[in-house]
Amino acid sequence: MKDLKYHFYIAGTPEEVWKALISPEGTKKIYYGSVILSTFQVGDLLEYVGPGVDGDKTLHVYGNVLEYEPNQVLRFTHYPGKSYLKDDDHAFESRISYFLEPIGSCTKLTLIHDQWKEGDSTYENSEKAWWMILSNTKTLVETGNVLDFDEDSSAHQN
Repeated sequence: MKDLKYHFYIAGTPEEVWKALISPEGTKKIYYGSVILSTFQVGDLLEYVGPGVDGDKTLHVYGNVLEYEPNQVLRFTHYPGKSYLKDDDHAFESRISYFLEPIGSCTKLTLIHDQWKEGDSTYENSEKAWWMILSNTKTLVETGNVLDFDEDSSAHQN
């Protein structure tokens, strides 16, 4: 499986982009109502929790913080919540990395979702969902709004 790698140039500061990616106000908008629960200390648990098939506290994604530098880097292991797995599946580990870099008056956001294992049933959904999530991030920072994809949002969680 190939790495998923995306670059977005956003008309905003690294601090503004970081706030969209990390704060409850931002994540609720770009991750369809979910928030991140974590101390952001290396080694500690990180969870994306929000509305979904298991109710308002559906666990969409979880893992452990690998690297955390505010306004620059967030890297963590990635496991899908149990509601994303088929009956005969088990949760495969992959890795998500966000990198922010100031470029002139913009911020370059690079997302890399890598270290996929063969047979990971969440790869295809992740490949589709990242475009929507990152487009929402860019739109939120630049306009204060998110895009209306007019689809079942719970299907787009990573």
